Amino acid sequence: MFRQIFVNLPIKDMVRSKAFFTALGLNFNPRFTNEQGACLEIGENFFAMLLVEPFFQGFTKKPISDAHQSTEVLIALSLDSRAEVEAVMAKAIAAGATTPNAPVDHGFMYQHGFADLDGHQWEVFWMDETAAPAQM
Repeated sequence: MFRQIFVNLPIKDMVRSKAFFTALGLNFNPRFTNEQGACLEIGENFFAMLLVEPFFQGFTKKPISDAHQSTEVLIALSLDSRAEVEAVMAKAIAAGATTPNAPVDHGFMYQHGFADLDGHQWEVFWMDETAAPAQM
């Protein structure tokens, strides 16, 4: 049915946001990136559109949430190992992210997360689905 996902996030400063996500090792699609919006390539068919707040406001009549004050979405990204989770976290912290929560180890799943420069919360996790309980 659906072929791609685009999560649209309001940001304050395009240059600063692009530098942050580039420091995490992510890329932007130059065809869909300009001073108002940037297409962050998260994975195959997974994207985040970083839109400066005035441009973002053009897509909704609702007020823009301040992600530093309230949570509107948790963006969860799976990784291949616990070590990769820690590596992404180290890059995020070095680039200026904050950590709203301590890491959680469930045995079959390890998760940690960071808030980006605009306060959006990104959860990174590794999970061994074969070791997960039958019902969660």
